[in-house]
Amino acid sequence: MPIGLALISSVLWGSADFQGGRLAKKHSAFAVTGLSQVIGLVCGLVVVALSHSWKIPNLEMNGYFISGICAGIAGYLGLSCLYAGLATGRMGVVSPISSLSAIIPATYAIIQGEKLLLIQGIGIIIALAGAFFASGPEISQGFSLKPLALAVGAALGFGISLTFMAKGSVTSALMTMVMMRVATLCISLSLALRMRTIGGFQISDLPSLALVGVADFSANLLIGVASTRGLVSVVMVIGSLFPIMTALLAFKILHERLHKIQYVGIALAVTGIALISSSQ
Repeated sequence: MPIGLALISSVLWGSADFQGGRLAKKHSAFAVTGLSQVIGLVCGLVVVALSHSWKIPNLEMNGYFISGICAGIAGYLGLSCLYAGLATGRMGVVSPISSLSAIIPATYAIIQGEKLLLIQGIGIIIALAGAFFASGPEISQGFSLKPLALAVGAALGFGISLTFMAKGSVTSALMTMVMMRVATLCISLSLALRMRTIGGFQISDLPSLALVGVADFSANLLIGVASTRGLVSVVMVIGSLFPIMTALLAFKILHERLHKIQYVGIALAVTGIALISSSQ
């Protein structure tokens, strides 16, 4: 169950990142992130209302309120870096490095006392390698400073966000994700007021923004629930396989050629998942 939820989460994240990267080629990455997160907030509030899942917040560090805000701020910065990096056309640099974000929550969980079986540890290493190579890293072309900095920023932002998401989900996964969007709404409004624009979007962009916002919110919610039902170190690594979906969509829709290293990466990711699943 947790592995299945994490896999679905990675598919949704990969789809959202692909579409978000395409939008960021025409509009500001901060604007794409902001508006899509506002749509995600609306989606979350609808789910809360329909499921009657509202919980009174508290100011404890392990509660959903503070964890959600911290996750939202870190996630906003991570998404903005990712979309800006994808918009440069260097997906092969930004996407694989950002997929390594799972190392942060996995390491934190292990430090907190989470114990892995040897086969799970091997599976995690293989799956991470698969996510990295499946993105088609452009090592032969070198790493220019801008996409490398954006990639590192995305990895750090996602890693910190995932860690706080796992902490908040212990209290309420849904309310943690809603608080994340409340935090990003505040950031987005501040930037919109300062820049005096919301990005110059057209009505025709709304379906794409809705796809990004709803898919990202759903992915976060699923990974949050999965983290409460399985090992955090395992589900976060499986959730980080999103670059595979991004690469496959680029291949299918944009007709970008998949390199041999990407096929190797996909095979490694599947092998890693199989090893992790065999120990459940």
